[in-house]
Order: sequence, then C-alpha cells, then structure tokens
Amino acid sequence: MRQNEGVDMGGSVGMAAGAAESAAADVSTGAARLRGEDLCLGYGDVAVARDLNVAIPDGSFTVIVGANGCGKSTLLRGLARLLSPASGRVLLDGRDIAAMGSRDFARELALLPQSPHIPEGITVAELVGRGRYPHQGVFSRPSKRDEEAVARALAATGTADFADALLGELSGGERQRVWVAMVLAQDTPIIFLDEPTTYLDIAFQIELLDLCARLNREGRTLVAVLHDLNQAARYASHVIAMKDGRIVFSGSAGEVFTPENIAEIYGLTAVVIPDPVTGTPMVVPVSARS
Repeated sequence: MRQNEGVDMGGSVGMAAGAAESAAADVSTGAARLRGEDLCLGYGDVAVARDLNVAIPDGSFTVIVGANGCGKSTLLRGLARLLSPASGRVLLDGRDIAAMGSRDFARELALLPQSPHIPEGITVAELVGRGRYPHQGVFSRPSKRDEEAVARALAATGTADFADALLGELSGGERQRVWVAMVLAQDTPIIFLDEPTTYLDIAFQIELLDLCARLNREGRTLVAVLHDLNQAARYASHVIAMKDGRIVFSGSAGEVFTPENIAEIYGLTAVVIPDPVTGTPMVVPVSARS
C-alpha cells in the first residue's frame, strides 16, 4: 500500500514460518487500540516527523523500517509517550495518552529504548524487577506474582544464570538481553522495541525475534524498529516504511518489500526473491544508486 502524507494505518524455522503465514495478509484494516492522529514530532524547533496518521493493528507484529534519520525511533517515542507531539495526539482505546496516569499507561505499554541508561551498582535481577513497578504500590514489597514474572522473564531471555551479576560487568549483548527481560517482566499487552537486536550476535538475534514471534502468537501486540529487511520480512505481520519523516508505504511484507519500493526508500537497487525457508520476501542488494 502506498502512502503519501501518512497512513491510517519450536525452533527458528518454525517460528519464522508461522510469522510468514501471518504476513501473507495485510492486517492494516483491523482494529487498532493504539493510533496517532496528525502527529508532528521533533526535538526543540526541529520537526523530524510530520503529518503522521498511523494505526497499530491489534495483535500484530509491526516492524518500522527506513533509512537512518528518517524518523523511525521518533515515531516510536511519540507513540510511547516519551516524546510529546508538537501537534496531533496519540490515542489508546480512544483516550489521549497524555491524559493517562503514568502507572496506568505503563500497565498497557512497555518500551525498550535504543540506548537505555545503565544504573550503577544494580544487579540483573534488580533491574528486571524494576519492570514490575506499574503493578506495585509505592511502598509495597515484591509479591509472589512479581517474583514469578521476573523469573519467567529471566528464563525467557537466557539471563537467569547471571541474575546476581552487576549489570555493568556484562557484555553489550548480555546487557541487551537483560533490558529485554525487564520489558517482559512489565507484562503489558503492547511491547515496543527500538532496534532490539543491537549488540546481539546472529544466534541471539534470531532467538530474540523467535521470542517476539511467540509473544505475538500468544496475543501481544509488538512494534519494533529493525534495520535488517529480511528479518523484518520473516517476522512482521505488518510493515511501516518511512522516508524523510513521513510514512510512505505500509502493508504486508510482500506489499512493502518490492524492488520499486526499496529503491524509493533507500536509493538502493535490489532484487526481491522468496526466502528459501519461509517463502517471505528476501531483499538482495545489487548496488546503491548514484
């Protein structure tokens, strides 16, 4: 689907194939709890993204793609209430998120940002436990339910073996998995992930995306910013492509990842062939256009 001024929008092989089946149909016309209307987003007086009308289909694994600096992370931050729009609004269940209490909103949506701040002297288990804050009272101690949620998140991300280690002593890849565990512990129906595969080797990238696919199959709505188009094509049920601060294409991976669209989004000559494992589009670069 072409967009001009915005739009309204187990193993590895098995999970990717399941995602590929979902991607065969564009879910953009389905219900959407979360949507942005006429958004203008930026920093100070500099507008980064403008005229954005976007709906996140319920139950989708939505992936946002585009060249560096096109506004992907800015859009994600605006939808997650980390960035107040200069104009327009973001609605969750028809309610302006700016009017929601912090804990109420945090029970609905969790976000893994690009480069989260590393607190000093905190252990892995303590950081993951912070994901439970919207479910706790101000002075309450962690409940059995909190402890179980933390244990599940540590197990799901393969971080339980170093739960007592200091976060600052871990490698970049290990830290990234811990941050993902904290997001999982928050136990929200909507999860945002801004470049979640950063610092991870290829095996852990696929492991993480398989985990995302499983969470999506279990009913959670996921939105991720990814740079790897072939990973996006394998896992996404809905793709949003951005260029120069605007949404230019949206739909299934098959609709968005065409040679013509890739050329427009990235200035890249490419061929698109079926992935030999999943049948989803596989983008093969040929050359950058002059």
